[in-house]
Amino acid sequence: MGSSQSFNLYNKNNNYPFLLSTLLNSFKAYCIDPTPKAYFFLIKNLTQNSNFQDIVHVLNHIELNEKFETPEFMLMYLIRFYGFADRVQDAVDLFYRIPRFRCTPTVCSLNLLISLLCRNRDCLKMVPQILLKSRLMNIRVEESTFRVLIKALCRIKRVDYALRIVNFMIEDGYGLDVKACSLIVSSLCEQIDLSSVEALVVWRDMRKLGFCPDVMDYTNMIKFLVKQGSGKDALNILNQMKENGVKPDIVCYTIVLSGIVAERDHVKLDELFDEMIVFGLVPDVYTYNVYINGLCKQNKIDEAREIVASMEELGSKANVVTYNTLLGAVCSAGDLNKARVLMKEMRLKGIGLNLHTYRIMLDGFIRKGEINEACSLLEEMLEKCFHPRTSTFDDIIFQMCQKGLFTEALVLMKKLVAKSFAPGARAWEALLLNSGPELQYSEATYDSLIIPEITQLSKLTES
Repeated sequence: MGSSQSFNLYNKNNNYPFLLSTLLNSFKAYCIDPTPKAYFFLIKNLTQNSNFQDIVHVLNHIELNEKFETPEFMLMYLIRFYGFADRVQDAVDLFYRIPRFRCTPTVCSLNLLISLLCRNRDCLKMVPQILLKSRLMNIRVEESTFRVLIKALCRIKRVDYALRIVNFMIEDGYGLDVKACSLIVSSLCEQIDLSSVEALVVWRDMRKLGFCPDVMDYTNMIKFLVKQGSGKDALNILNQMKENGVKPDIVCYTIVLSGIVAERDHVKLDELFDEMIVFGLVPDVYTYNVYINGLCKQNKIDEAREIVASMEELGSKANVVTYNTLLGAVCSAGDLNKARVLMKEMRLKGIGLNLHTYRIMLDGFIRKGEINEACSLLEEMLEKCFHPRTSTFDDIIFQMCQKGLFTEALVLMKKLVAKSFAPGARAWEALLLNSGPELQYSEATYDSLIIPEITQLSKLTES
């Protein structure tokens, strides 16, 4: 008889599942009693095959017929199995039954069960009852239990409740759990629906409890505040950091600098950059890029160029972000000559142009009416499978038609559509309005060039 059928066979005399009967008969043949290890081996076999009903029979037999003290790890194994099999109630019931197996439950079982319940929001409501019941089972709640609860609350974004548990821990005579506080800060900074004011209230409350943040805690808080557009608050946290004897690293300064740039506090930008240098911190390319961006926003393009030169002298190579920042500034200022020089520098240094580079330069050429250079750059862009913005391409087609370059515009349109790019309505309008009789296009020629593109555009729009 196959082994798969054997699992469901029951001994006619004792009504036990086949494997349990086999275990009992094997030990009986040697006139000895089954050991906890033997039962554990049997339970592991049954869980691997998800034989839930057979597990019930084994547990009932151990409870009613055996005399040994059941090891807690064996029952914890089953609690974990039930939890991950989405049989939460079975896990809870087994936890309550632990004393009936002549086993003294400990905080280990409690923590395991709570962690399983905290995986599901619907099961969280069972936790208070479990905690109350655990007291009747003489299980003493420890710091580890609080940490499990705090971790669960942070995972579901209930930082306020997590902070209350920290308060309860202190009221119950436990020391401040630094790891729990760091976890709260980390979770706090991941929330997208929390304002900087609310975050600062939580931060202040934890500091009042005696929490001493480390570099990572400060960094997380600074990063969150900058992301929320509160660069000045981030600067205040940086100052707190220094006052409390924690040395900020280059990452902290870079993040705060980006917040200051976003708020256009140009005075603070220069002060902070100089302070960082005085403290002996070596800026990396990310720091330089932030500072260069700040200088460009002040239209201090020449100073920004000098920073690029000095950073390379100090061994920090400029990258495409560095040059895109400079290109954006000079193109906005309408200085295409400097833009051409910068692009030449990029090519000489082996810095590849990315999509953003091409878009910056295209917009600059179009703004100045340099349509030939724009078309040349667009051709290069297409070879690299980069697509322009729809509005940018429409502007190019419009200007080409305005300059009488209808044939060239039509050829360019065909290339773009062939690369699955959907031009805008303005480009089509420009072509249609400029396809008059003076261009001497026959109807057949017009149909062969325009209609396929319109058909292709329709397909792209539908997809």
